[in-house]
Parts: sequence; structure tokens; C-alpha cells
Amino acid sequence: MTRGRRKRWINWRLGTGLATGALLIGTAVTPQAVADDVTDAAITDYGVTVDPAATGAKIDDTMYGVFFEDINRAADGGLYGELLQNRSFEYSTADNKAYTPLTAWTATGTAEVVNDDGRLGARNRNYLSLSAGSSVTNAAYGTGINVEKGKQYDFSVWAHADTHLTVTLQDADGTLAAPRALTTSGGWTKYTANFTASRSSTTGRLTVASSADAALDMVSLFPRDTFKGRKNGLRKDLAQKIADLHPGFVRFPGGCLVNTGSMEGYDETSGYQRKRSYQWKDTVGPVEQRATNANFWGYNQSYGLGYYEYFQFAEDIGAMPLPVVPALVTGCGQNRATDDDALLKRHIQDTLDLIEFANGPVTSKWGKLRAQMGHPKSFHLTHIEVGNEENLPEAFFSRFTQFRAAIAAEYPKMQVISNSGPDDSGTTFDTAWKLNKDAHVDMVDEHYYNSPQWFLQNNDRYDSYDRNGPKVFLGEYASGGNKWANALSEAAYMTGLERNADVVKLASYAPLLARQDTVQWSPDMIWFNDRKSWGSADYEVQKLFMNNVGDQVVPSTATATPSTLAPIAGAVGLSTWATSAAYDDVKVTDADGNTLLSDDFSGDAGQWTGSGSGSWSVQDGQYVQSDTAAENTMVTAGDPGWQNYDLHVKATKKSGKEGFLVAFGVKDTGNYYWWNLGGWNNTQSAVEQAVNGGKSTLVAKPGSIETGRAYDVDIKVRGRQVTLYLDGQEWGSFKDDKPAEPFRQVVTRDKKTGDLIVKVVNAQDAQARTAVDLGGAEVAKSAAVTTLTADPTAQNTATDTPVKPVTSRFDGVADTFTYTFPANSVTFLRIKQR
Repeated sequence: MTRGRRKRWINWRLGTGLATGALLIGTAVTPQAVADDVTDAAITDYGVTVDPAATGAKIDDTMYGVFFEDINRAADGGLYGELLQNRSFEYSTADNKAYTPLTAWTATGTAEVVNDDGRLGARNRNYLSLSAGSSVTNAAYGTGINVEKGKQYDFSVWAHADTHLTVTLQDADGTLAAPRALTTSGGWTKYTANFTASRSSTTGRLTVASSADAALDMVSLFPRDTFKGRKNGLRKDLAQKIADLHPGFVRFPGGCLVNTGSMEGYDETSGYQRKRSYQWKDTVGPVEQRATNANFWGYNQSYGLGYYEYFQFAEDIGAMPLPVVPALVTGCGQNRATDDDALLKRHIQDTLDLIEFANGPVTSKWGKLRAQMGHPKSFHLTHIEVGNEENLPEAFFSRFTQFRAAIAAEYPKMQVISNSGPDDSGTTFDTAWKLNKDAHVDMVDEHYYNSPQWFLQNNDRYDSYDRNGPKVFLGEYASGGNKWANALSEAAYMTGLERNADVVKLASYAPLLARQDTVQWSPDMIWFNDRKSWGSADYEVQKLFMNNVGDQVVPSTATATPSTLAPIAGAVGLSTWATSAAYDDVKVTDADGNTLLSDDFSGDAGQWTGSGSGSWSVQDGQYVQSDTAAENTMVTAGDPGWQNYDLHVKATKKSGKEGFLVAFGVKDTGNYYWWNLGGWNNTQSAVEQAVNGGKSTLVAKPGSIETGRAYDVDIKVRGRQVTLYLDGQEWGSFKDDKPAEPFRQVVTRDKKTGDLIVKVVNAQDAQARTAVDLGGAEVAKSAAVTTLTADPTAQNTATDTPVKPVTSRFDGVADTFTYTFPANSVTFLRIKQR
């Protein structure tokens, strides 16, 4: 994920709907099938024709997987089972400006966090000095420790003291379990105790009191009932929800965690650098000896959940592990290449050591460590990814090739995955793909976050990819919201992924997890709080597809929905994003040269209407937005019905992080186009389209905007063709004429069961009565049906699950039959072949 794409985040957090026209908002329809006679079938709305004798693409068992990144507190406070926050007193302002080493702790008496030679270990820098008669209490995450009556909880602490410790688990109403007494003596030693909860609570606190002066570290509380019962284990309900997907792979640990920050180690040489890329050696071995780090997303990473635990989890759920290592080129808005040959060689060797850690014999250095941690057998690592979304393709690729060569020399069967940057198109994407293709790279990781309309429009994206070129790993994608409309658009897109399974070998929605009270990125597949977890509408779609993949595509075709595209129409707008800018000489003329709008701001700005964001005023004959913190400050003028017009604006950046934005085709605050000049921290310009609040990039180029320079911006709109000019020179053009097709399908065959799996997505507010022709296949008369359907605005929450699968039987299957697919639905029919 790329922090530089923050313009889209606001819209994603709001959620999105589908486009107007053929995609209408409606009410939920109960799944139903209607077997019609031949006369009725002749007037059906759609037709699906299957060719069972033809051979389509083979689908790998690893087609669909999950991507785990520690974002939205997905690890500490999430999947990682530890119940206490800041257990090792390592929190720092380097992690978050609000943090102190005692964040989440309160002291009674005297307690001080110390960083000196008396520490537990070199990489565990801080410890707690607790005076005699004093105590500390941990508030955990959210509302507190969640305990359930009758369940067991394992406590541990490292102590350097001759003292008596009293450990209590309580809430405002009293004790939650019988207190535990521990007697400690001598140097650093680990002490343990066990609690059995006498009642349930969601607001628990854990207190440690000492009778004498004591040094404490690694104060920990785990539920006994972790996933698979593992020590240092995972939160059971979250891990089970992921396991229930039956993912083919687990990509980890990032994401922006991998390609941001310092590439140096956590050691004396670097000054124990706290803002580092995620480096695997920091995360293995005994937990008390692991490093800590500032998480890119604004909090601390304890690394209690590390590479060993990732590998173990992948194995536990039957998934292929797919680790990502840094390529020494940062991304996610940082965009710097590390020019240190010795450091590069060290990271290359670290990558080779990682493969040895995963696969090497117990007689090897790193295989021995794996065995010591409890897993003497190989983790069977077959794929590894180098880098993540680098915006500097040449710099990235020069380093990637060195990683690739070193890996190939020692592990020739290892698949090494490259990437194509942070977007679905543009100069970076094109450059990266050319480099990858010319070098015959095994697989290229594509990432994109777009609107539901984009996903409906681009089902055919991979139809034209080179079958002899690198394979595609769609490592991150989502449509910008967790409403049913979003999940529908993703389901429609996934039919295209399966149809092109000979090119798209791996695909994973992102992000995977979000803690409800700590969200840096939305949408997310699985949501949780301290008490429960729930799958989003997108989760239900992913689960349905992952559990019904099939082994081979059976070629099929479908009729299309009649296009309702009209010329681009709308008012015009001016906006900024974390920037102050001045606008002047705005003029709109129709195709015949007649003036529709003219404003040189010699008077007031009465023709313009704002949303309330930003600080707009007329200053010295210019319309100025002066708030450098405000985002999306759009003001608009004109008629939403305008079409076939020319827009001229003189724009000047005055100060701030970015450039300026000029909008056209503005229908309302959620539906418009804008030319974003100097966006993404003033590194790129692009045309973006917003549909019901969700944005997609239509054309993009690198470039920046100079402060204080006046630019002439001209936009020519003709029908659905748009041409853009900057200072009189054509900058680019596009034609927005792809229909957002709401009816999509794919058919696969499950060799194990003999089933034909007919998968149909109907992303519109109308039932789709469909004539299905199975091409002479001999089939059973009855089919197992699974249907997901809901109102497009429906969203699963902690208390309500409007989007959930409904199973039924359909007894009207024949060589040709008619099935009525509900409005706004995803339907899978499993049909037995004889």
C-alpha cells in the first residue's frame, strides 16, 4: 500500500456505491430460480453459453490467497494473541508522538522505565524499575482485557530481583481470578503463573505489585486457547476466520512495512534505529530477544508475531508462505534508493539466509534456529518477493536483478517475484513492466485500489496480456469500501481473473484485518474488536470464490447489457489538497465558442459554491485557497448539464505539499473528474474519476508543480473524449467509453467432485433471467446453489450480517435451462456432470 495515495483514502473510508444508469440502488431480493419453458427462454435478458468440450486455463490451487500486513493493528492488539499492550516498555515517540515508555501502564508508587546496561538483552533496550511497595497496571487495548468465565490465561514476566510479586486480574467490579504470588531471586529469570477467570469482563486490567525493589520486563498475558493451541500463539477467532477462507497462500509482512524507513539494522552501529524496514532477522528467536520497531502506520511493532509465526500459521491453514523482503528502494511516498553496496550485499545475504531458515537442514545455521524454535522440518518455501510498489522502477530493478541472480545461484527452483509499482497504469507501471518482461522475470506483482465502476469496466484487463510473458500476481486490490456494492464489483472482476488463470497465478484482496478502534486504512476484509470479529461483505465474496475455485476454466460466453453511456457532462471546479493555490481567468466556452462562464475575480466569487472545506477568498484579483492543511477543498461553478466544452484556468501554487486540482464533468461532490497536477506529494499528475465517492486513475504521468509559477490549464471535453493541455502543450488525453458491465460470469470444473461450477455476478437492481446452454454436457437435474445478495448499501457490522451466503437446491438443470439470478447478487451453481 502506498501512503502517497492518500487522496483516495478519504473516499475509501466513506465507502462507495455503483454508477448510475444500468447500476441502480435497490432493495434486497430473495434468491430464487425460475425454470421457464422454451417460449419464455426466447425472451430472456441474458444468455450464457458453455463449451464443455473446450479446454480453458488451468487454475492453480494457490490462485487465491491473503495478504497480511500489520496495519490497523492487525498484529499487536489483533492476530497476535498477546493481551497486554507495551509489555516490554519499548514504546517511544519514534513510534507515535503520543507514546511514552509507560503508555498503557499506570503506576502506583514509584515506577521508572530505564535504558542502561542492566537490561534484559541488547535488543530489548528498556526495562521497568519498580520500587518496593509499588505496582503497575496494564490497560491493554481498547476498553481493556477481554476475559471469559472459565477460560485460562497464562501470565509470564522476566524479573531481576529478590522480591515477592503479586499479580492480579481485575476490573472495576473486583477480581476476575484468584491473585497469584511469585517469589523471585537473582538475575534475569522468567516466571510464570496461570489464571482461570471466575467471571467474564471486557474491561479487565492486570496489576503487578512488588514487595521490594525490582527490575521487570516482558510482562505478558496470553489466552491459553490460542489457534491450534500454540505457544506465543494467535487469537483464535481471527485466525479461524482466515483459515475458513482456505487461502492458497499467505503474503507477508508487507506492504509499506517492507519498503519504508532505514535499511540499517537494530544495533549499536545504527544507534538502534527505530524507523526501519521490516527485516526478518529482527523477528525470530526467543521473543524477549527480538528487536522492536516503529510501524509505518503510526504505532509500535513488538515483533512477537514474527517470521517463524507467519510460516507456522501458513502451514497450519494449508497455505503457501510468500514472504516479501526489502529491495533497498523505499516507496509509499518516501521514494529513495539506498546507495550503499555493502548494505545491499548484506540484505541479499539476509534473503539467502531466510530461505535457509525456511527450508534448510537442521545442520545449517538458520535451519538449526528454526528447529530450536520448534519446527525441524522444512516450511517448503517456493516463492519469495523482492520489493513492494517501488516508484523508482529503474533503481528498483537494478537492485532486484542482484537479488534474483544470487537466489538463482543457490536456489535455482525458487520463484522470485518482482512488481510494477503502486498503480494499475501510468509511466512507472509501463517502465516496470518493460524491465520485467525484457528480463524474463517469473512473476510481477500488480497493486491497485480503484472504484467499483473501474472493476466493472475492466473485467477484460488480462485478456490481452502476453501469454508467454511474466505471470501476474495481483497482490493487493480493493474497490474502496465494504458495502455490498463494493463486494459485487470485486466479484465481477474475479470472474475475469479466473478466466485468465493462465496469466494471473495469484491474487489477494487487501488489507486483511482492521481493529475497529484503530483504522489507518479502509476498506478491510475482516474487522474486529476485543470481543469479536466479523467478515465484511468483501470477505463473503472472497470466501465463496476461494472455496469454489475449481481446477480448470471451462470456456463460456455471455451476452452483454446494452450500453447507456452518454457524453461527459457537468460543471467545473477548483480544488486543493494540503496546499495553498491561487486561480484566475477561468473561462468555459461551448464547442461553438460561446462563453458559458467567465470569471477574472475582479469582483467577488459569487459564481462559485463550496463544500465548506478550506479557506477561499478573493485576493488581488485571484481566487485563493489558503489553508495548507485542508484536503479536497473543491468549489464549483456552472451547470451540471454542460457538455462539449473548453475549460481554461490560470493556476498558481503558493505553498504546501502538492499542486492544484482542476475539475470538470462535476455532477456533485462524489461524481466528477479532476486533473490532479502535482499530486502524490508533488511527484505525479493524473486524471482521476470519482463515482459515488470512489476514485480511479484514468491517465497518469510523473511530474511536479513549481511554487509561484502561473500555469495555463486547458481541458477540452468532446463527447467522452477529453484532451488536456498544460501551458499550451498537449499533456495527454483519454476516452472514457468503457461500459461498466454489471453481468459477468465464469465456469470452472472441479475434477475431484466432477462438478461444473457456474459463477454469475449480477451487479444491478434488476433480476437477470438467463438462458444457460451447457453445450451438450450430460448433467444431473439438480444443482447446489449458493447465493449472496443484499441491498447495495448493506454492510456487515459487529451486530448485523446482512451479507451472508444462502444455500438451496435448483432442480431444473438440463442441457439448456433458464435461471433467474437475483438483483445485486453473486450466485454459484455446482452442477454434477455424469
